Amino acid sequence: MTMKIVLAYSGGLDTSTIVPWLKENYDCEVHAVCVNVGQGDNEEEVVSRGLRIGATTVQYVNVEEEFVNDYVFPMLKSGAKYEGKYLLGTSIARPLIAKVLVDKARELGADAICHGATGKGNDQVRFELTIMALAPEMKIIAPWRIWDIKSRQDALDYCAARGIDLPMSAETSYSRDENMWHLSHEGLELEDPANGPNYDKLLQLTTPLEKTPDEGEVVEIEFVKGIPVKVNGKEMGGAEMIHHLNKIGGKHGIGVVDMVENRVVGMKSRGVYETPAGSILYFAHEELEELCLDREMSALKREFALKYANMVYEGKWFSRTREALDAFVDKTQETVTGTVKVKLYKGHLINMGKTSPYSLYNQEISSFVTGELYDHKDSEGFIKLYGLPLKINAMMKMNNK
Repeated sequence: MTMKIVLAYSGGLDTSTIVPWLKENYDCEVHAVCVNVGQGDNEEEVVSRGLRIGATTVQYVNVEEEFVNDYVFPMLKSGAKYEGKYLLGTSIARPLIAKVLVDKARELGADAICHGATGKGNDQVRFELTIMALAPEMKIIAPWRIWDIKSRQDALDYCAARGIDLPMSAETSYSRDENMWHLSHEGLELEDPANGPNYDKLLQLTTPLEKTPDEGEVVEIEFVKGIPVKVNGKEMGGAEMIHHLNKIGGKHGIGVVDMVENRVVGMKSRGVYETPAGSILYFAHEELEELCLDREMSALKREFALKYANMVYEGKWFSRTREALDAFVDKTQETVTGTVKVKLYKGHLINMGKTSPYSLYNQEISSFVTGELYDHKDSEGFIKLYGLPLKINAMMKMNNK
């Protein structure tokens, strides 16, 4: 019986090379699955290319709304940022892509799932941990850990030798990953951290700062229980909102991050990330939480956000720990409802006002024009008790001189 392999297929050089390689080395049917998480593919082109290079079937699966509602927005509510900067654009898409692969593999009665992640990167971990969590019996094939191909040029040569002509170059392309939440760039001059990025050549979602408008733009984001639901008073679905804010934020140079991060596999890597919509939504969400969460809950949530970010980055989305973290986050978001006005100006995000029916800011207490709810004298006893350990410690030192 012929072996069936489901391939995570993007239509790019690596996965296009994998199709003939699998057929030669496993004598199998290759069922290519391209998962649309908003990366802007030409569906017809991706499908036709896959069939042309020898795939038995090519399926194009659109999961944009599921991606936003079940993955991106829960992460947004958590406040997760990897190493304080990265909004986890590639990381958050991988578990959903792998879940679709598992679903398709079971539908087809496949023997294995194959991915095109390299042996140096994080994605191999994310794909395989998800497959292990959802289909522990499934065999996983990772060609980059097996074959003799070492470079993009090797891959092009491999395909050319088999009569497969691909419209790609080995020298001129950054390694990019795109979905509706972000666009990442690695490779070429970025591999040396001493080099500054050539933003005119690099950026695709975002305008270089020198070319952004000289006048800022204010957008109003409305949240209900931590989820953004309206932009400038217009109700929008998740995918529509992100595409919309990407255009507005990109125009004003919002959301470009250049960082050297610590990969799961132990090495550092340098990448440039464009996340216009994500940066706007994170900023607005954080501003609203300042109104709606008390001091203790805010502090605890920041601690949990670090754990949440690590779990997403490390591919542990389908774990009981992440589910438990979501339960905590959902509790914190019960009162995170309201609107935030954000000014976008030359890469900057500026708070222009925020309101919430659950605001914990009480002007009667906080105002310098003191109302009846607060008596300045009340603070004297509090300070004496609060500082008592410091006073006792100082007295001990004086007695032992």
